[in-house]
Amino acid sequence: MTRPAARGGRASADRLARLLNLVPYLLARPGIEIAEAAVDLGVTERQLREDLELLWVCGLPGYGPGDLIDMAFDGDRVTITYDAGIDRPLRLTPDEALALVVALRMLAETPGVANREAVERALAKIEDAAGDLVGAPVAVRLPGDTERVRQLRAAVERGRALRITYYTAARDETTDRTIDPMRMLMVGGRAYVEAWCRRAEGMRLFRADRIDAVTELDEPAAVPPQARPHDLSDGVFRPSAELPLITLRIGRGERWITEYYPCERVEADGEQWLVSLRVTDLGWARRFVLGLGSEVTVVAPVELAEQVRAQAVAALEAYATPVAPADPALPAGSR
Repeated sequence: MTRPAARGGRASADRLARLLNLVPYLLARPGIEIAEAAVDLGVTERQLREDLELLWVCGLPGYGPGDLIDMAFDGDRVTITYDAGIDRPLRLTPDEALALVVALRMLAETPGVANREAVERALAKIEDAAGDLVGAPVAVRLPGDTERVRQLRAAVERGRALRITYYTAARDETTDRTIDPMRMLMVGGRAYVEAWCRRAEGMRLFRADRIDAVTELDEPAAVPPQARPHDLSDGVFRPSAELPLITLRIGRGERWITEYYPCERVEADGEQWLVSLRVTDLGWARRFVLGLGSEVTVVAPVELAEQVRAQAVAALEAYATPVAPADPALPAGSR
């Protein structure tokens, strides 16, 4: 029973803050159209009109003529004629100032943000105005914001081509590539550089934490005119019918798979679930399944089940083979 009251209390607090800021806003814009003001303030015209009607009965103690806030209407335009001393916007609280500074710093440090200079200018103004409230300088470090990410971002901003050594987890291989960067991105807490890969002759996304080495070349990045950025509205991995489909039977302890990976089918099978999902290739799927617990069984395809079984047997046999003890009579360097 307390939840509706809590919501009402929050709404009242929000309205109070809006009303206190409304007067200095209107004072700075005499004769503004109500529709324009509603858009600026993020409310409906109806809500703004209700707020203005409430302001008419607000003012200084005494609440007689000359004490209440007054305004004049000219059609759909409004002008404050008496502000009752509310002529300045509310000051930020220390918590509000700190939250705003942290948010802007995170935005400024996020790879791929357009017009970072504007963000930094706004941040400098707010820090200067809120310095006494915030106190100590604020340092923000994003997840995955490493020296490698900063190096890549600088190269992208300078428009330089790169030579990278990249680990491809799906194929468990490391390759050397020359890329023409287009932009930096932050998706799911990980940094990516989106670039034209000359080796693959196509646009690719390279995870920053999988780039083992990077060299900035003297030549400028030359992204071909036909290159198009990826649509990441649904994440980095986009399942398609061309990719292999695997089906796993999972126990309760592995149900997190359905939340972490896009699944095509999830159905209950007693205490277990049958889960079907697309994978980049069966090599990745084999390593994925082997890294899970004993509550996972491969249902399909048969090829994947055989690969998992063969590698698991080989691992067990390796552990079962005893290692001959070193001869203590031999010198340490010859053992």
